[in-house]
Amino acid sequence: MLELADDIWVVAGETVPFFTLPFSTRMVVVRLADGGLWIHSPVRLRPAMQQQLDALGEVRYLIAPNALHHLFLADWQEAYPQAHSYGTQGVAKKRPDLHFDGILDDANQWPWQPSLHTAFITGSAVMQEAVFFHRPSHTLIVTDLIENFAKDALPIGKRWLAQLAGVVAPNGKTPLDWRLTFYGHKSEIRSHIEQLLSWQPQRIVMAHGVIVHEQAEAFLRRSFAWTGIRTGIQTTTSELADRTEPVE
Repeated sequence: MLELADDIWVVAGETVPFFTLPFSTRMVVVRLADGGLWIHSPVRLRPAMQQQLDALGEVRYLIAPNALHHLFLADWQEAYPQAHSYGTQGVAKKRPDLHFDGILDDANQWPWQPSLHTAFITGSAVMQEAVFFHRPSHTLIVTDLIENFAKDALPIGKRWLAQLAGVVAPNGKTPLDWRLTFYGHKSEIRSHIEQLLSWQPQRIVMAHGVIVHEQAEAFLRRSFAWTGIRTGIQTTTSELADRTEPVE
């Protein structure tokens, strides 16, 4: 468990195969203003991790932020029956065996509001994603909306596929297959990205790939240039490469 700033940690999960690529995974833990723990995209729960979490506070919220991030939620619900689970409508439909206390959508009020902003990314015909902003640390938390794999972490024979998908650091972005589903709705997702930019993130954490620790606005604008958003700050690829940190 790596502490990024006060009251926010990341936990590296196992690598899983997806579209023949090895996907490193990452969970985010936030200690809320009231001391409760908010768990984003839970990875496999192990005894040592559980001990660390229990020392930090009470696990209060379990978040399944899109239809692809739900694999280990059942184990967490069993281990923490008092925790409230939230997932998108896509997750709820895909996993009728799981109980959800609330559906992530474009509502304005959430119980974690004092510590975290919430935005619901729409415009795609196939998947929506809830993204979050940890206000005290100025950290934007996304799942698959941006993927940013270190080139050296990919098998040599598969790097061309990741390059084609547009998910290789420091130029990571929304994967090509998901980008294509926003056809005809780019103005909709562009308005969402403008909202994320209005939060003025200083760090970007994604479930898959290299964390962005500096020049987050420049990275975000460039990642979503495909939506037609103004790129604004001019930052070179080499500069961004120097300002990112490999997966822990």
